[in-house]
Amino acid sequence: MLLSVLALSSLVAAVSGCTGTINSLSDVAAAVKCTTVNINGFTVPAGQGLSLSLVSGATVNLNGNIAFGNKSWAGPLFTVSGTNIVFNGNGHTFDGGGPFYWDGQGSNGGTTKPRPMMKIKISGQFKNVKVVNSPAQTFSVSNPAALTISGITIDNSLGDQPNSKSGGLAAGHNTDAFDASTTDLTISGCTVHNQDDCLAINKGSNIVFTGNSCTGGHGISIGSITSGVTVSSITISNNKVINNDQALRIKMDAAATGSSVSGITYTGNTGSGLRKFGVLIDQSYPATLGTPGNGVKLSGVNFVSGNVLSVNSGADRVAVNCGSGSCTGTWNWSGLKVTGGQAGPMNYKGVSGGSY
Repeated sequence: MLLSVLALSSLVAAVSGCTGTINSLSDVAAAVKCTTVNINGFTVPAGQGLSLSLVSGATVNLNGNIAFGNKSWAGPLFTVSGTNIVFNGNGHTFDGGGPFYWDGQGSNGGTTKPRPMMKIKISGQFKNVKVVNSPAQTFSVSNPAALTISGITIDNSLGDQPNSKSGGLAAGHNTDAFDASTTDLTISGCTVHNQDDCLAINKGSNIVFTGNSCTGGHGISIGSITSGVTVSSITISNNKVINNDQALRIKMDAAATGSSVSGITYTGNTGSGLRKFGVLIDQSYPATLGTPGNGVKLSGVNFVSGNVLSVNSGADRVAVNCGSGSCTGTWNWSGLKVTGGQAGPMNYKGVSGGSY
């Protein structure tokens, strides 16, 4: 009996200490038992996803580009899960085949699109990956413990152009870069070109979004906030927002109840070419500056220093649309300067400082 236990222990140690190589989906089951996993370039068959359920402490090296065959299905295309993982993209690419799916409707209708394209369920590090042509939403992040995502490039720039299915609109739609409903997450040094939110935080705490560049989409968002959720301790710092609808937004559902958003700190962010707003805080979502609800308590929204935004002609520099009694406390906006455009509506009197 003792010999059997020792033999089993040796086998487990040997497997967990091995190096697994993935050249196709048929290699995945064996490779993910190892603490080092090397992924070479290949094409995932249409209608299937690449899913890695890793042993704790594993290191993954992406050594080639991954493409996905085209088929209308729900997805996701890529899923990775595990604890204390290091995922090294080494600059290689995941290509979602967006032009096959894009029809100007995103996840609101039309062709069924695999989404999210990339589902990240690890703690540790996920770094140096390029993602192009996501069918709709790109990353969904739900880390089980602290995670740093860094050096990611998301390039959906091809989706800016109309195609035969998009009715003259940009073909790419709902191509959110990072959707986060989590805690203890840092996203840094990433470059995004898309047609929707660069970041959307739907719930969670202790999230840092710093040193990123966002082009073409809807800016950096808290929300949309639905019922029964809490968002707290969020830091948005040193990001560049270029040619977006707005730079910085907090959007709360008009019908939401029992939710709170607090401790949102903006530092050192810049924005230019902003088409609709510099800063938008709105409790009437999905409307914009409609009748606000009062089921989300909002407090501690502070622009500490160095937030400098420039909006286009006809855009509102700042707009704040709070429901009755739902925005509370004094907000320090001394570190906010917005130029261009016109003054927007503000129905909350608890804002102090700033130039807009």
